[in-house]
Amino acid sequence: MRTRKARITAVLSYLGSIMDATETELDYTTPFELLIAVMLSAQCTDKRINQVTPALFAAYPSPEALAKATPEEVFEYIRSVSYPNNKAKHLVGMAQRLVADFHSEVPTTLEELTTLPGVGRKTANVVQAVAFGKAALAVDTHVFRVSHRLNLVPSTATTPYAVEKALRRYIPDETVAASHYWLLLHGRYTCTARKPHCETCGLAHLCTSKDKVLPKG
Repeated sequence: MRTRKARITAVLSYLGSIMDATETELDYTTPFELLIAVMLSAQCTDKRINQVTPALFAAYPSPEALAKATPEEVFEYIRSVSYPNNKAKHLVGMAQRLVADFHSEVPTTLEELTTLPGVGRKTANVVQAVAFGKAALAVDTHVFRVSHRLNLVPSTATTPYAVEKALRRYIPDETVAASHYWLLLHGRYTCTARKPHCETCGLAHLCTSKDKVLPKG
């Protein structure tokens, strides 16, 4: 029986051996662009977001430019993503707040980031980790699912924040950002929600999930 610390260490050691330390598949060049991309990516694929953002970034290259737009104008650029009406409103509101309260700069702290319209803890943690190199762990649906399937967190960790706190107990600061990316990609491509690819998973021997499916014989 492995301790939870040992399980987390083993899982991250394996994932780190087969993946690089890149922290997002979203395309961006500035913290402002990253913030927009992460806000748009909620319940939408990174591939779709990367198709949408080039034209959006070109039309609104700065917080000032986006702050002057209307949600209706922004909607035309993001209509193919999930919940485009709400996201358009949030993007404009976010830009207006950056201009008014943060000198048009993306803030670096969780407390400040989460004051922006449409920015929750997960989005703020991604921006902190990727744009500013902070030891912040974002828990999305993939990280949440993988953490429970591999028994990295207790069953009582029923919220993203609870999973974040449980994982952070045993992940060194220097690998926190990469760990988010590794767990996310493992959930996105291997430990998928409906049909996990257990037969090709290098962590199957550690997995005690009821969802595990291995070939017979």
